[in-house]
Amino acid sequence: MKITEQYNSNVIDGMTFGFSAALILGCFAGAVYTGTLQTLPADFFRILTTPGPLVTDYFMIGSMPATFLNAGLCGLVMACFMFFLPGPSHVNTLAGFFLVIAHSFYGLNLLNMLPCFFAPFLYLWMKGLDFNENLHVCMFATCFSPFVSELLFRYTQGSDYVAGEVSLTVKGVILTIVFLLILAVVAPAVLPGVKAWHKGYNLYNGGLAYGILGFLIFNFLYNTMGVEAPQRLTFANEVYDRFGRSYATFGNTFFILLFLCCIAAGWFLNGRSFRGLEALFQDTGYQSNFAKKYGMQICLMNTGLYGLLFLLYINIAIGFTEGAGFTGPTFGVILAALTFTAMGQHVQNVWPIFLGYPLLSGISGLFNLLVGGYHHWTISTQAYINSVAFATGLCPLVGRYGVNAGLAAGALCASLCTATSALHGGLMLYNGGFTAGIAALILIPIFEHYDVEKRDKMRTYINLRDMLTVNEDARRGGQTEKKKDRTEKDQIKKNR
Repeated sequence: MKITEQYNSNVIDGMTFGFSAALILGCFAGAVYTGTLQTLPADFFRILTTPGPLVTDYFMIGSMPATFLNAGLCGLVMACFMFFLPGPSHVNTLAGFFLVIAHSFYGLNLLNMLPCFFAPFLYLWMKGLDFNENLHVCMFATCFSPFVSELLFRYTQGSDYVAGEVSLTVKGVILTIVFLLILAVVAPAVLPGVKAWHKGYNLYNGGLAYGILGFLIFNFLYNTMGVEAPQRLTFANEVYDRFGRSYATFGNTFFILLFLCCIAAGWFLNGRSFRGLEALFQDTGYQSNFAKKYGMQICLMNTGLYGLLFLLYINIAIGFTEGAGFTGPTFGVILAALTFTAMGQHVQNVWPIFLGYPLLSGISGLFNLLVGGYHHWTISTQAYINSVAFATGLCPLVGRYGVNAGLAAGALCASLCTATSALHGGLMLYNGGFTAGIAALILIPIFEHYDVEKRDKMRTYINLRDMLTVNEDARRGGQTEKKKDRTEKDQIKKNR
């Protein structure tokens, strides 16, 4: 099969509409499952008007069906822009799409997303840049959506704010507009240069760039201005409590069907064959465009297989340790884990990073026994479930430096993940990518140093081996000549 840009674009568009449709169908299936069809509009409205810093569980704020509806509508908006803007869709916009629908389960909604999504269009228009080619920049900017909800509904009210009541102020609207204008001109500008910092080893480029920008904005709005930092909101939700704060049965059924459909669709598009998938699994994932190299039909199968692997990890983590369970954020990060399955991530280069989390848990438990501390977390604690999905953005390190590098990357991300959100107050949604970026900045110089040292030793070994080989050949050559001379002399004597 000949891989063309238009063919890949068609498959990408099909994926975005397919995932959006699946989420909307999941909304109605969930409404029947939970018996909340009548309250769906009110639940959805509460999601739209509630501030959502990390990690706000939209299952608790509204309901599970309302959260699926929010994700499906946000995804449908992205899919329509990808389809109707002139030009082909590409893997960067597919990554942006996955991040949008993932965070629609915690912190991002149709109301606070759209202003952040449209803001960078001003920059693209000013610079005369193609909208379709840079659509992923607009999608990545939606990570600042919680700032919009905070400024609109809570920031200017202070202690007068009452959870559940919607009250807009003129000052809040003006601050939101100013924030969006700053976001429009700054967010697209800071994104390209950050890649040089981690040298392409962190796929979540926006996480590091926007984590630093979010830290700057949060520090100014809250620490500098002396405003109390935002807190997560919770509501008494009988349905949420009735399901034991877990939707494991529904979640596993939904995601298994979704990922099997991905595998089946890719298999069918690939001529009813898995041919080409093995080659993708051998790819290092470093600065790699899987769609261009192998075709989107192979990427579609990779998405399904990777999704099943991550779902298995989540079930094992929840099954063997105490933690969060299948909450809204857990549903979201299962989708977030798929972000770069068309440009770097596959089942072969992510599993060492998964194992880095229980590795750190074991080290932490042992260390606590030695010093008398308290091991207060497990790999199914919500922050660690969220973190592992984004830590896999360091998979090029595994492809380049091996399994041990993946274990180190996973363990370091697990160690950092609970500290980084405080820097931006949870108002920048790409905290996992921010953590992975910081981990990359720490690990890459170390790996490169010892890799260079290893190469130097290997080069010295090779040079020494070659030198010894040359000397041995020369010695053997000398012995051969002497033997030849003796043979000739013996032959002359014999002839005499």
